[in-house]
Amino acid sequence: MSDLAHHRLLPTVADTEALGAELGGTLTAGDLVVLDGPLGAGKTALARGIGAGLGVAGRISSPTFIMARDHRPGRPDGVGMVHVDAYRLGSTGGDVLADLDALDLDTDLTERVVVVEWGAGVVERLADRHLLVRLRRGDDTDERTATWDWIDAAP
Repeated sequence: MSDLAHHRLLPTVADTEALGAELGGTLTAGDLVVLDGPLGAGKTALARGIGAGLGVAGRISSPTFIMARDHRPGRPDGVGMVHVDAYRLGSTGGDVLADLDALDLDTDLTERVVVVEWGAGVVERLADRHLLVRLRRGDDTDERTATWDWIDAAP
């Protein structure tokens, strides 16, 4: 992360969703967002907010068991979102990039915003740059923190 990374305290789930909506309002088709954080850090809540900021149609829930959900634009001039859970990618001992290719995500990269939970260190190669959002949760609190910045792919 650069020294220009953004940081925010997120006391509630509503605050996490609001940050997602704020970020979603700045995203355009072809953007890749990588959500990094432990279980319970708020990745799905942030993805819900991003979808709200984009104005996508339908309910946004965790794609854990199907690995990817495609959310259509909510208006004719809007941008859709592909929401991916990369936790199990490569878990069968196979190649992670081959698993990603099997999901046909690269066909949606130019038409959708792609939001990937558990994707850090896995999916960055899908785009020349990505928004990395790191979510952390305190040990004895529901309060979370988020740090985010755009990262250019290494040459």
